[in-house]
Amino acid sequence: MKDKKQINIDVGARIKCARESAGLTQDRFSELIGMGTKSVSALERGTVGISLSTLQRICQVLSISSDDILFGNDIAENDVQILTGRLAYLSSEQFEITKEILNKLFEAFAISDK
Repeated sequence: MKDKKQINIDVGARIKCARESAGLTQDRFSELIGMGTKSVSALERGTVGISLSTLQRICQVLSISSDDILFGNDIAENDVQILTGRLAYLSSEQFEITKEILNKLFEAFAISDK
């Protein structure tokens, strides 16, 4: 069995945390990034390293910075800060779609509170 490198363990743990925060299962996440579920599992456990192209796909799918994956975030963030960070990495078109969905959701909440 290969010895795990600490950087692979740390990066894998951050990927798993980001995936779970995004509400994705390993199966769905692996589909979205174009990897097999076993490969994602190995990546999250830190038994394998990550390629730059995989890192790029992961960041695009999770709408997060590569710095979040590579270096982590020393400051504990609340859910609002995490969502704000993810929104910042969306394209203009994706942001507008998200904004429309959120506005409709807030409208539905307002109606249901009456």
